[in-house]
Amino acid sequence: MPTPIQPRSSAETPALPPNGTRVRARSVGQRVRGAGRVLDRVSLDLAPGRLTVIAGSSGAGKTVLLQTLAGLRAPTEGSVLHDGDQPGSPGPEFGFVPQEDIIHRELPLHRTLVYAAKLRMPTGTAAESVTVRVDRVLETLGLAARASTPVHALSGGERKRACVAAELLTRPRVLFLDEPTSGLDPVTGADLLRTLGALAEEGTTVVLTTHTLADLLRGDQVVFLSPGGEVAYSGEPGALCGAFGVGTVEEVYEAVAGGARVARALPADDAETAAPGAGRSGAPASPVRPPRSPVRPRRVGAVRQWSLLTRRGTALLLRNRLSVAVLAGSPVLIVAMFAVLFRAGAFDPAAPDPGTTAMIMFWIAFGAFFFGLTYGLLQICAELPVVRREWLAGLRIGPYLASKLTTTLPLLAVADALLLVVLRALDRLPAAGWTTYGSLFVSSVLASAAALAMGLLASAAVTEPAQATLMLPLLCFPQVLFSGAFVPVPRMTGAGEAISRAMTNRWAFEALGGGVGLESLWRAGASPLGRPLLDSYGDSFGRPAERGWLVLTGFALLFLAVAWAILVRKCREGVARSRAGR
Repeated sequence: MPTPIQPRSSAETPALPPNGTRVRARSVGQRVRGAGRVLDRVSLDLAPGRLTVIAGSSGAGKTVLLQTLAGLRAPTEGSVLHDGDQPGSPGPEFGFVPQEDIIHRELPLHRTLVYAAKLRMPTGTAAESVTVRVDRVLETLGLAARASTPVHALSGGERKRACVAAELLTRPRVLFLDEPTSGLDPVTGADLLRTLGALAEEGTTVVLTTHTLADLLRGDQVVFLSPGGEVAYSGEPGALCGAFGVGTVEEVYEAVAGGARVARALPADDAETAAPGAGRSGAPASPVRPPRSPVRPRRVGAVRQWSLLTRRGTALLLRNRLSVAVLAGSPVLIVAMFAVLFRAGAFDPAAPDPGTTAMIMFWIAFGAFFFGLTYGLLQICAELPVVRREWLAGLRIGPYLASKLTTTLPLLAVADALLLVVLRALDRLPAAGWTTYGSLFVSSVLASAAALAMGLLASAAVTEPAQATLMLPLLCFPQVLFSGAFVPVPRMTGAGEAISRAMTNRWAFEALGGGVGLESLWRAGASPLGRPLLDSYGDSFGRPAERGWLVLTGFALLFLAVAWAILVRKCREGVARSRAGR
């Protein structure tokens, strides 16, 4: 059995108020798009130091009520108060565990929780204190023996307790959990409820939803919702069955489904003076203190968040062997294809091959684009539940996106450099100086950066990895068709030329062609194709490469700004979008 939560020393974490948060709902109604009215006139009083269990049949609105009580979803009608005030921005003293995993799966459990603690605990917390706190939470939840085990290797019950562990790192004053015992065996579920009960006895307000019948009798208070989202019963667990005149919890579900109502929550006027009932041990619950606004510890600064996220992102990347193999193997495979596809000597000043030189520049541009896009497409959508929860704990989206760039862009730069070095060694690029190759490298890296930002935007916009995978061809084909390589921009229709302006590959292709001097090479060469190609491409390669760099940088910043806006919107919606109306 997990051990009770021990008091913290001031050296471990900043002192938080010993009492929990008093949550009051007054005549709350909630409408959900596509589901209509989900909650109807719900009034509740959840006192500190108590474990409240929200139950009801599927579709009764348990999850919506939990989100509304937590302040993640504003009520359509009525009000929700935390310690007498409107719920503010969540912080370290707020805990919320959705059904999805809210920790990464690749790293060992202890290391995963250390990163979570450093992102949530205030600046200046000593590393030793972080480690001590993580060790204590693992011991509390019975996970100390699994500290070095990768999260993905934990059982379902252990992963659920690991998610709860992440919430206990900052000793929350209030903890909301959405069906924490779902999918757990009876013993593991009972063990988790005992741990949550011990947390409540320490003063934290604990609220959870459940479909597990045994959970209803393990709390201090049961809130049973009818199928229409009304409160059919609110009171002590021991009186639940007797209130409906039945002998089992199963029969309570049948009675409520048949329209039985035996109790509503206390009206607002009465709830103000009502004393909490007895807890599981029969002792009075924690006394209700007058509302007050606790002083929150200062959240982690943006630069430190960026540094922590970059280190964690790098660790996650290195732990995923398949990802490392793909990242390392893609440039090698593309270089090998280039070597087979193009003959050597295409850039020979005495006898250049205009068609081949143009295609080499295009495929370098597209290779840089493809690297960036594929590296970025799965970066966000695969960890969106983690991002949402960490945002509630104080994560800034700007440092989060910046960490994705600093983790991935150096790899893209290495891949682009490898591509240029090998192509030059195989005589698929001209013998030129540092100025030319510096220009080619900058063009390639900026093309990769713009594509990476596009991939991050697409990853933020979709809801699951499968959708991101489907986006790959949709984003690649226009970049090929409207790049200006196969159909020169001057030969396009007006609409085609307008579309080409929105293609990063066009500007990368033109910057690479300008940097290597295609126009002068074709003009000086003896090939009969040189002049016709110059006429077809117009001044595409006559502009300085710096113009293309500026455009590519602008695209990258635009894509990142839109990705930031989408992520902020999704985080504000939080878990309220998931399974609405259940």
